[in-house]
Amino acid sequence: MQEALLYQKLVGNKVQCQLCAHRCIIGSGKKGLCQVRENRNGTLFTLVYGRTISENVDPIEKKPLHHFYPGSSSFSVATPGCNFCCDWCQNWEISQMPREQHLIAGHQLTPADIVAAAQATGCRSIAYTYTEPTIFFEYSYATAQLAREAGIANVYVSNGYMSAEMLALFHPWLDAVNIDLKAFRDETYRQHAGARLQPVLDSLKLLHKYGIWIELTTLVIPGVNDDPDELQAIAEFIAVELGAETPWHISRFFPLYKMKQGQVTPPETLQFAVDIGNKAGLKHIYTGNLREETDTNCASCGSLLIRRGHVDISNQVDSDGCCPNCGGRVAGVGMAGTSNNRNNNKV
Repeated sequence: MQEALLYQKLVGNKVQCQLCAHRCIIGSGKKGLCQVRENRNGTLFTLVYGRTISENVDPIEKKPLHHFYPGSSSFSVATPGCNFCCDWCQNWEISQMPREQHLIAGHQLTPADIVAAAQATGCRSIAYTYTEPTIFFEYSYATAQLAREAGIANVYVSNGYMSAEMLALFHPWLDAVNIDLKAFRDETYRQHAGARLQPVLDSLKLLHKYGIWIELTTLVIPGVNDDPDELQAIAEFIAVELGAETPWHISRFFPLYKMKQGQVTPPETLQFAVDIGNKAGLKHIYTGNLREETDTNCASCGSLLIRRGHVDISNQVDSDGCCPNCGGRVAGVGMAGTSNNRNNNKV
């Protein structure tokens, strides 16, 4: 257990957590909404520092990040907990563990251990993922600084509900994010995630301002966020506020967790969303959970630049990060390369 960062002491041994947009006011002996930050006699502690519930070596494309060192591997870690309670959560067994089971499981793994494991497995980055990384901020913050010293990049896969104070402190160590933009209606966030839309949009604008590479994912759920006007609003927000070359990953929903009776997203709905994104001017749109369209084409001439298979990746982007056919620059970080095997990703 370690004292938390980013909180303010209040009268009566209360504290206000300033880590995420919930900004919980927590009485002594109580926990915040995430259930992993506890006020003990006026001092806020994080209960998940060093407590890893999951660790794996993943393709960076699994995050999904298609324009950040394509073909590389990312050492992925998580602790229990989340500041959302999404009805369709894919990792609810660990994200909702502190809330539903009143349990914080996991094994001890220091920040140095994580960096050493990333080096030993030849990973180009460390991804803080699976659950919401904001709630284990102190852990990821310490790890990220060691990773940077070792030449390893840092990636957040997040719901985007971090506070401006958190991003002000963390952004120098953060290289890329995939933000799950769940909907574009506040009532959807309130009803299905226990949160609000605007703080997510504010975080995206801040991340863009800080120059962090951004990709977005929207899980399209029938009857929840598949309205054409809403999908168009998402696409237009990306194009106007983040830039037309910001990748948008549109994923198919399969019934899970509290929405086991829901409908699987029809393939034509995803294609309709792709068409909306194209009309909004987005240059890189990918589908997920549906015989994925994961190849990357040049935004200028349409040439195939990166072909992604299940085992390997063929990358034709030249050494200057440009299309060899037309010379157009390919948006992203670390895009240059030749054919890579995912088992050979030494930094």
